[in-house]
Amino acid sequence: MLAGLRAAGHQRVGVAVSGGVDSAMLAVQTAALAAMSAPLGLTLFIYHVHHGLFAEADAWADRVRALGAALDVPVRILRVQVAIDSGAGIEGAARDARYAALADAARADGVGHILLAHHQDDQAETVLLRLLRGAGPEGLAAMAASSVRDGMTYLRPWLGVPRARILDAGAAYAAASGWAAVHDPSNVDQRYTRAAVRTLLAPVLNERWPGWQAIVARHARQAADSAEILTEVAAADLAGLDPSADSRDFSLAAWRALSPARQAHVLRHWLRVHGARMPSDARLGELLRQLRQLHALGHDRQLSWEHAAHRVRCVRGRVSIEDRV
Repeated sequence: MLAGLRAAGHQRVGVAVSGGVDSAMLAVQTAALAAMSAPLGLTLFIYHVHHGLFAEADAWADRVRALGAALDVPVRILRVQVAIDSGAGIEGAARDARYAALADAARADGVGHILLAHHQDDQAETVLLRLLRGAGPEGLAAMAASSVRDGMTYLRPWLGVPRARILDAGAAYAAASGWAAVHDPSNVDQRYTRAAVRTLLAPVLNERWPGWQAIVARHARQAADSAEILTEVAAADLAGLDPSADSRDFSLAAWRALSPARQAHVLRHWLRVHGARMPSDARLGELLRQLRQLHALGHDRQLSWEHAAHRVRCVRGRVSIEDRV
C-alpha cells in the first residue's frame, strides 16, 4: 500500500485516529510499514478530530498525542464545531465536520491521501443500514476502498479485515507498550442508529449466522461491481441524449425513447453528475411523471422542478439543470 503511494508520487500520508483501537492499530501498522520502507521517504501524520461532544474529548486527544509520541509521528489535533441543528442529525453533522477538518489539515500539510480504519464489521453494518434505508445497488456497495471527498483521497485498507483480528492486535500492543485505546460511549449508545445495529441486531446475527459480516461484505463488493456497470450504462445513455458540452441539458425526445427503467436510471446519474442531492423514490417519480406528461403535451409546454439546491427545467424540448439562487 505505502509503496504504491510512493510510486504514485505521494510522499505524505495521513492517518485519521480517533483514539479507539481500530484507528490506533492502523496508525501503529502504518508507522511500522513506513519504518520498514524507510528508503521510500514517506512522511506520516496522525489527525485526531476533537468534536467536543463528550466530556472525555480532551483526554482522548491526550491519548492520541501519547500514541504519536510513541510512534514518533506528528499529531494534529483538529477542533471542530458540530452543527447539531443542521438537519443532518448528530451523526451526519459530526461526520461532515470531521471530513472537512481532515481535508483542510491534510492540504495544509501537503498530504494527498488519508487512511481510515473502517474494517469488515463496519462494512457489514453499513450494508445493513443502507438496506434498511432502501438504498439501490450504488448504496449497497457501501464504503469503497478508495474514495474522493472535497478533493481529498481516502483509503480504507482494512475493509476485508475482521474486527476480532484488530482487537487481538490492540491487546498485544497494549501489553507490550502500556498504551490503551479509548472507548467512545457513542459506539454502544442505542440512540445512534449504527450503535443500535451493533448492539441490538449484530448479537442476534452473530449467534444465528456466525461470520455473517464476511458474507455481507462480499455482497457489498458484488454490489460495487454491479453499480460500476450501471454507471457505465447510464453514462452511455446520457451520451446518447444529444447532451450539451457540459451535459447540463439534453433532449427530452431522445430521453423519452429509453425504457422506463433506463429513463429513471439516467436521470439519477445526471443529477449525481451535477452534484444534486439524490431525490427519494417519490420525488423522482414526480419528476418522471412530469417529463413523460410534458412530452405527451408537446414541446411548447414548460416544466420547472425544484429540488434542494437545484432546479430542473424543460424548455422547448431540452431538459436542463441549474443551481437555485
